[in-house]
Amino acid sequence: MPTKQESRAYFDALGAHIGLLRKEYGMTQAEPARAIGVSQQAVFAYETGERRVSIPIMLRLSKVFSVTLEQLTGMESPVRGKRRLSPRAARHGERIQALSKTRQRFLVRIIDLLEAEMRPALTSEEGKRAERVSAVRSTTLQRPKQNETSHERH
Repeated sequence: MPTKQESRAYFDALGAHIGLLRKEYGMTQAEPARAIGVSQQAVFAYETGERRVSIPIMLRLSKVFSVTLEQLTGMESPVRGKRRLSPRAARHGERIQALSKTRQRFLVRIIDLLEAEMRPALTSEEGKRAERVSAVRSTTLQRPKQNETSHERH
């Protein structure tokens, strides 16, 4: 039978691993909490080792993170593939897909502009792209045409 110290060390390590997986998926503590039916505070307590993670909760978490129980507990390394979008990012993606192609290109240009402004040091290739993006800024950041329907604006 494990000692109290061993048990504590196990749940500390398990919680740290759960937190790592959550961050890798770009999720807040509230997102897996909703998915498994607990509070955000419970997820916090799991991640800090303050609360023991039951087997049913581990099963739900393994589904949320698309990993096996062995991978969830850190006994086996997860196979890293393409990162899954967080639920919030997936909702935004669905909204973007519903837009016209013209609107989608407009959003991509805005994202390109924001990325260009956020990078403090640009490589020469990135600098060239940023210049091209800046050149189209005045033409892309215009108001929608008046003849578009209100549905297309949302």
